[in-house]
Amino acid sequence: MLAGDGRDQGAGCRPGDYGMANFDADTLRELRDVRELRIRTERHPKTAVVIWIVVAGDEVFVRSWLGARGRWYRDLEAGGPAILEFAGRRIEVQVSSASDDTSIARASAEFLRKYQPSSHAQEMVRSEILSTTLRLEPR
Repeated sequence: MLAGDGRDQGAGCRPGDYGMANFDADTLRELRDVRELRIRTERHPKTAVVIWIVVAGDEVFVRSWLGARGRWYRDLEAGGPAILEFAGRRIEVQVSSASDDTSIARASAEFLRKYQPSSHAQEMVRSEILSTTLRLEPR
C-alpha cells in the first residue's frame, strides 16, 4: 500500500526518505501543458494507459477516472513505479498518496481548470474517485 502523503513528517519527507524529489521547471511546464499522456506501470510494462495529469504549483497529480477499479491505479497503489510517456519523452516516476483534503482540492481545481472545455472534466472530480488522487515524483 502507499505510504502517507509525505506531508506529516515535515519538509516533505517520509520515513526512510532524505527528501522529496521535484520535477525540474521545464518538465513541470511540459506536464502542465500536455493534455493527455500515457502511463506504463512496472506490473504491466507492455500496456500503456492514456491518463490526464495536472500540476498545482510544483506538485504533479493524477487521478483514476475509474476510481480504485483502474488497473494502473491499483498497480501504483501496490507500490510499483511507473513511466510517463509524452512528446517523445519517458519519465520514470514514483507515487505517494495525495488523499488529504488540501491535495484533493488543489488537484480538483486544476483538473477543472485544465480540462474545463471537455465534457469529461466534471467526471474527474466525482466524490467517489477523489481518494484515488496520487502525487507523482521523479525517480
